[in-house]
Amino acid sequence: MARDDALKSYKAKRNFKITPEPEEGGEAGVEGQLQFVIQKHWATRLHYDLRLELDGTMKSWAVPRGPSFDPSDKRMAVQVEDHPISYNTFEGQIPAKQYGAGKVIVWDKGTWVPVGDAAKGYREGKLKFELHGHKLHGHWTLVRMKGKDKDEAKQPPWLLIKEHDAYERAAAEYSVVDEMPDSVGKLPLPGAKAARKPAAPKAVVKSAKKAATKVALPATLKPQLATLVDAPPADPDAWLYEIKFDGYRLLARIDGKKVQLFTRNGHDWTHKLGALAAALQKAKLPPCWLDGEIVVNNDAGVPDFQALQNAFDKSGTDAIVYFVFDLPFCDGEDLRAEPLEARRARLQMLLHDVDSDAVRFSEVFDAPGRDIVLSACKLGLEGVIGKRRESVYRASRSPDWIKLKCSQRQEFVIGGWTDPKGARAGLGALLLGVHDERGALRYAGNVGSGFSAASLAALRKQLDKIAAKASPFSAKTAVDRNAHWVQPKLIAEVSFSEWTKTGSVRHPVFHGLRADKPPVQIVRERPADDGQPARAGSKVSTTSKKSEAASKPSPASVLPASFKVSSPTRVIDASTGATKIDVVRYYALIAPLLLPHLKRRPVSLVRAPEGIAGELFFQKHLEKYKMPGVRPLDPALDPGHAPLLEIASAQGLLSAAQMNALEFHTWNAYKTSIGKPDRMTFDLDPGEGVQWSTMQEAAKLVHVLLKELELAAFVKTSGGKGLHVVVPLQKRYDWDTVKAFSQAIVQHLARTLPQVFVAKSGPRNRVGKIFVDYLRNGFGATTASAWTLRARPGLGVSVPIGWEEVDHIESGAHWKLADIHRRLDTGNAPWDGYAAAARSPREAMAALDFTPPSSN
Repeated sequence: MARDDALKSYKAKRNFKITPEPEEGGEAGVEGQLQFVIQKHWATRLHYDLRLELDGTMKSWAVPRGPSFDPSDKRMAVQVEDHPISYNTFEGQIPAKQYGAGKVIVWDKGTWVPVGDAAKGYREGKLKFELHGHKLHGHWTLVRMKGKDKDEAKQPPWLLIKEHDAYERAAAEYSVVDEMPDSVGKLPLPGAKAARKPAAPKAVVKSAKKAATKVALPATLKPQLATLVDAPPADPDAWLYEIKFDGYRLLARIDGKKVQLFTRNGHDWTHKLGALAAALQKAKLPPCWLDGEIVVNNDAGVPDFQALQNAFDKSGTDAIVYFVFDLPFCDGEDLRAEPLEARRARLQMLLHDVDSDAVRFSEVFDAPGRDIVLSACKLGLEGVIGKRRESVYRASRSPDWIKLKCSQRQEFVIGGWTDPKGARAGLGALLLGVHDERGALRYAGNVGSGFSAASLAALRKQLDKIAAKASPFSAKTAVDRNAHWVQPKLIAEVSFSEWTKTGSVRHPVFHGLRADKPPVQIVRERPADDGQPARAGSKVSTTSKKSEAASKPSPASVLPASFKVSSPTRVIDASTGATKIDVVRYYALIAPLLLPHLKRRPVSLVRAPEGIAGELFFQKHLEKYKMPGVRPLDPALDPGHAPLLEIASAQGLLSAAQMNALEFHTWNAYKTSIGKPDRMTFDLDPGEGVQWSTMQEAAKLVHVLLKELELAAFVKTSGGKGLHVVVPLQKRYDWDTVKAFSQAIVQHLARTLPQVFVAKSGPRNRVGKIFVDYLRNGFGATTASAWTLRARPGLGVSVPIGWEEVDHIESGAHWKLADIHRRLDTGNAPWDGYAAAARSPREAMAALDFTPPSSN
C-alpha cells in the first residue's frame, strides 16, 4: 500500500489547522535500524500507543494498560490507523473536541529488529521482534486475535506479549509503567544492540555521548544503593559483578580545580581526605561526578575495614585508595539515563590516563555470579555487587543493583558496654541494637571479639564521653545488671554467622566504627525476597516543603524492591479487573499527594479482604494488626479503646494497602488539638432521581452561601456519587459548636431552596433532592480523604478540584483508578492557599444569627 493511502485514515480524523499533530513526513530509519515509539496518551482514558516503523509508516496499536515485562501478562493491543514517521517525536496537547484530545508524551523510543519476515508476520497476525529502547528491551510478540468478528473489525484486537528472556520480570515485583512514568522525548534514539555482551569501550562511549543531555553540574547527588539478596539472579548474561569493597562509599564532585568528596549521606569529607582530593585535582578531569568506594588494603592486598578506620584515626589517609565504579555526570552531560555499560566504558576511558595509585577503575568479572561469590569468599572479601548491564542510575535503593555477602555483616547502634574480664582492659563487649519498624532501638546481642588493645582503649574513651543513666533499648536485655549505658550515637560495623530466632547475632566480630551514617538509619538488613522490608522506614518518595501541595508523584514513587504483596493477583474490582497489586501500586504512586491530607490526623481504614464484592470492614483503631509505618496515637484521644491510628509515611500507606485497605478516612482535627476542629466538611449526597447537573448547581450554591458568610471553601470529588465541600477553620471552637453551626448552614440552605436541599438524612427524605451531610463534623466522624480510592465498582478516586472545574466533571467518580494518571500533573494545586484561608467562624455565626451552644 502506498504511503499516502496508508495515512488516509489518519488524515481524515484530524483537523491540522487546530491540532499540533504532524500531517506527514519524518525520516525513515536506516537499514537495520527500524524505529519504534511508545507514546503515553491521556485521552478519554490513559493508554499507551505502540508504533513500529514498517513500509514507510508507523503501524500503531493502543495498549490500554501499557507493556509488561511479565510473559504471563497478555496485554490487549487494539490496532489503530497508521501514523506518519514524524509522529515519533510528537509531544503536546491535542485540543478538546479533536480526535484523541488529551496530553501526549514520548514514553519510550528506540529501534526494533524483526525476528523473521516482518511484512509476512504482520500480514499473518504474528509479529515477533526485539526492542532496544530506553525502557523496553528484549523479545516481544504481537498476536492478532482470531474470530470472524475480530477479523472483520475496523480496529482488530491483538495481544502484546513479552517473550521469555533475560529481561522478563514478574508483574507482582515490577511494573515498568509505574517505575518509569516520564518522557524520554528529549533523549536521542538509542542504537540497536545485537547482543547483551559488553560493547567495545569506544563504541559504547560514543553512544553515551550521543544520548547525554547538556546540563549544569548539580551541586549534590544522592547515590544509587544496592538491595541485599540471598543468591545471584537466574539470568547471568544480564548482570555485571564487582568486588563489594570493605570501605566507605564516596562521591566525588569535580568542577575545574574544585574537588569535593561526599559520603553517601551528603557529608563533606574533603578536609579528611586531602591526599585523595589532591590526586583528583592533579588528574585534570572534566567537570563530573564520580561514584565509588574508598578502602585501605591489608598486606594480602584485600580491603580491610579496620585498616581504613585506623587510617582516619591516625591521620594516615595517604594509604586510602578510591575505586571508582560509576559516572553519573560528565563534561556537561547527564549520563544517568544511559545503560550501566555505557557509563562504565566512558568512565574507563576517563580514568585511563590518570597516573595515581589513589584513583583506580573498579573492574568487573565476566563470569557467573555464583562462581564469583565463591571466589570472593575464598579470598576473604566481603562479597560482590551485581548490577544490571542495561540499568539506569537512580538516586535510591534499586533491585537493579544487588549485594551478595560472604557472611552476614551490617552496622549496629552501640547502646552500652560491659566490664572487661581477666587481663583484658577497656571493656568486655559492646551491646548492639537496631531500630525496628516503629523506630524503637531493639537489643540485638553483643560483640566481644575483633578488638585490639589499642581499639579497646580508644573505644572506652569515646564511650565514656556519651555515658547515659538509662538504657536506650526498648526492652530489658540479658545483661542489664552488668551494663554501662551510653547515648545511641556510635555505629559499629559487625560481621556474624546468623540471626537467632530471638533476634540476636551469633558469632559476631567487630570490624570498626562507622561515621558516614546517622544512627537513626540503622535497621536490620534483610534479603529482598524474605518478605520483609530491606530497610525499615525507607521512603518511597519525597516532596519538598515548597512544592508539597502541588507536586506530582515522581518516578521514585513506586514500590520498594523489598516490599512484598501477598495475593497480588487477587481481583479487587471485577468490573475493571483491578487486582490487589494495582491498588498497592496506586498508593505507592500517589503517596506524595495523599500524605499531606493524612498527616497528623487520626485515620480510619475501609478494608476489603475479598475485594469490593465481599464484606467491608471499617477500622479506626490499631488493634492487633501490625502495620509498619502506621503509628498508634495517644490512647487518651479516645479513652476506653485501642489507640487511634495515624499514617504519616509512604511505608504506612503501603502497609495498610497490603492489609487490604482500600479507603482512607480522616477526622476534622489534628492529633495535637483533638478537641477543636480545624475544618468543616459538607458531603453533598444526592437522593434518588437527582441529575448530575443539579449536583453541580447545588455545589455552586453552597459555595455562594459560604462566600456570603466570608468563609473560604474548597471542593473535591467524593469518588462516589457526590461532592465534598471543605471549609478551613481556625481552631477556636469545640466539636459540638462546629457541628451545630454546620447544621445551621444546612438548615438555612434547606429553608431557602427546599426544592434542591434537604436537612434530614434518610432515603425517603431526599428523593429528588440533595442532603448536605453535616454529620461529618461530629467528634469521631470521618470523611473520605482526598486521593483515596472508593470501594465501589470502577474504584473511583476522591480528587481536589477548582470551583471553575465543577461544571466540567461528569460525576463524583469522574476519575477512577484506571485513568487517574490524567490528573497527576495537576495534583493538589487546586487547593493552593488552603491553610492560609482558615479563619474564625465567629462573624459567620453572627451573620447567620447562630448562637454557639457553649461558651468557648
